[in-house]
Amino acid sequence: MHEETASALSAFDIAALLVVASALLGWFNHHFVKLPHVIGLTVMGAIAAIGLMVANAFIPGITLDDWVANTLQQMNFTDTLLQGMLSFLLFAGALHVDLDRLKVAWLPVLLLSTVGVIISTVLVGLAMWGVGMMLGLSIAPIWYFVFGALIAPTDPVSVLGVLKEENVPKSLQSAVAGESLFNDGVGIVIFIILLGAAISGKDFSFIEGAELFAIEAGGGVLVGLVFGWIGYRALASMDEYALEVLITLAIVMGGYALCSSLHISGPLAMAVAGLMIGNQGVTFAMSDVTRDYVIKFWELVDELLNSVLFLLIGLEMIVLTVGGDVLIFGLLAIPLTLVARAVGIFVSTKTIPAARLQDKGAGRVLWWGGLRGGISIALALSLPPGETRDLILAATFAAVLFSVLVQRATLGRLIEKLKDEHAPAVEEDKAQGSPIPPPA
Repeated sequence: MHEETASALSAFDIAALLVVASALLGWFNHHFVKLPHVIGLTVMGAIAAIGLMVANAFIPGITLDDWVANTLQQMNFTDTLLQGMLSFLLFAGALHVDLDRLKVAWLPVLLLSTVGVIISTVLVGLAMWGVGMMLGLSIAPIWYFVFGALIAPTDPVSVLGVLKEENVPKSLQSAVAGESLFNDGVGIVIFIILLGAAISGKDFSFIEGAELFAIEAGGGVLVGLVFGWIGYRALASMDEYALEVLITLAIVMGGYALCSSLHISGPLAMAVAGLMIGNQGVTFAMSDVTRDYVIKFWELVDELLNSVLFLLIGLEMIVLTVGGDVLIFGLLAIPLTLVARAVGIFVSTKTIPAARLQDKGAGRVLWWGGLRGGISIALALSLPPGETRDLILAATFAAVLFSVLVQRATLGRLIEKLKDEHAPAVEEDKAQGSPIPPPA
């Protein structure tokens, strides 16, 4: 009966359920649990998922977990995020990135979002391959690198909130946001290339992979520039805030749909278009009234989608099958992804003098603030069913939940500690009359 009910749900019904659940749990968290919003929704979504599974195991006739799982399967979390939510989230995030500050840190951002992602993919793949051999898993080696690619992208949403609260220098905020915006697109392109090789069973070709990467990434950037410029010209030609908000929606939905049909990177296109509208458009093509409406509209969209997204991350635990090897594989993924992230940051920002970030403690903030989120979950859920999918899904959930529940919760303390470490140097510089920006 539950399966019939789930299959009868329309897209509107599912959206209504998610929004209502997000609102109720958000209200409960705000008044009683008092965790940061995204952490609270993830925790309560996970608790709800576990509670449903426990009820199903011990109370005969209770099949709510099956109903939820069927509903999530019908919704297709991967398509919902990658074809829907992600376009809006990346555009909304890019609107708030200061392009002038990003230009100052363009080299470290470029290296972090390309070289850093590739290094992380390779190191995580090699390390998890070693774990698989230790556990005696019969998985083709390329699947470990597929996991490395899907876990490489970082989520800037909750991190930027902490950085603003802690009064971290704007330059570091721009570097974190810029890296996250672009490494999402790069990571997804690498994942698609590796997944295609893994499913086909053919040997991976670096030359073919590089060609596909250039086409998908380059095409995405080009479409983003074109749609950003068209949107800018349209915004500059009028002063009607309702219509101008509609134009920004058209840029996102139309641009992403075009990228999907051309098989090029929609995430990169939306990041580029968002940067153009958020800087050129906001500064030169909007009145004060329009600017206020556009920014507040996209802040609301960003908040709503992230509320639903982090609730979904918690609920998706229902689809996870946990066994001995799966649990070990998942838990070992946490330290290994952290080490790979650290190496990627070091190579990207320390080996080339021009790529060094000037803000004190920037490397540690980038490392501990490199949270994984819904993109990694969606990519893992898109894998074909089987033992390999269960293992990769367990490792992905472990890394994402650790990011949200531990790294996000303690990032503020790390920043405060870094401020305390650098406080004596700051006071000494002030005494000598050398004003410097607050340390990160």
